[in-house]
Amino acid sequence: MKLHDSCFDAVVDVTRLRTLREFADRGSVTAAAEALHCTPSAVSQQLRALAREVGVPLTEPSGRGLRLTDAGRALVARADEVLAAVERAEAELDAYRRVPRGRVRVAVFPSAGLLLLPGLLDRVAAHAGLDVEVRDVDMTPAEVPRLVADFDVVVTHRDEHGEPFPTDRLDVVPLLREPLDVALPFGHRLANQRRIEPHELADEPWIGVDVGFPVDDVLRSLAVRTGVRPRVVHRINDFRITEALVAAGHGIALLPRHTMDTRRVLRRELSGIRAARHVEAVLRPGAATRPAVAAVLAALRAEANRVA
Repeated sequence: MKLHDSCFDAVVDVTRLRTLREFADRGSVTAAAEALHCTPSAVSQQLRALAREVGVPLTEPSGRGLRLTDAGRALVARADEVLAAVERAEAELDAYRRVPRGRVRVAVFPSAGLLLLPGLLDRVAAHAGLDVEVRDVDMTPAEVPRLVADFDVVVTHRDEHGEPFPTDRLDVVPLLREPLDVALPFGHRLANQRRIEPHELADEPWIGVDVGFPVDDVLRSLAVRTGVRPRVVHRINDFRITEALVAAGHGIALLPRHTMDTRRVLRRELSGIRAARHVEAVLRPGAATRPAVAAVLAALRAEANRVA
């Protein structure tokens, strides 16, 4: 359904558009109210008032809650455009101060934090008045849109063969492509080989990650492409724990190349397989026009280039 331009002939309250977007991003009136620091009844009133302004129902009952109508989903897309324009206007005012200022909230998955965070914070420290607040979040790709509602920048990852993040409501900034290599204990029977054929690992016990995370996606796609189904004996999301288990001979693992500690384990490439994860920064449309956010993105790109 396409929302007709005449719906915007009257002045639409920007605050109500923000309320609609929060409801769309978070999926419930209660969650939107928590994000906006108001009551659920206030959110409901804002949504009803916005529906009166545009002249069409924007929500409808769904179980005990509400869901967007087709018109509501169409208006959310327009709301993104309007709010991005507001962000740009605010950014232009910020630009008069010529330097990035203020707080930027960053969510980063743990192994990217290990790889990028120390250098990122060193680079950001060069900007007086710029404050970065970081939280590590062990995220799956499906959780990223919700995180973007809470953070200015979300540093996330996805399987090279997985679906890219949608760019209709998200801005996606590529940071690096990180190959995934096999981690072996010292003294392993394949230790003398520089590259390993997938079929040579058919009987090995694997240490994987939780289902839904990019490295697990790569292991599953490896099975589809080669016919070799990995036998996963443990699922550990902390790569430093995985390295300790590999080093102790409790299995092998597929780990990111740049974050693997080769003092603890052997790193060997898979032959004939392009196994990698894409590390990307994801944010709301228009957010990068704010000088503080732009400075953090520039620092992320510079640090990613350094480690890659």
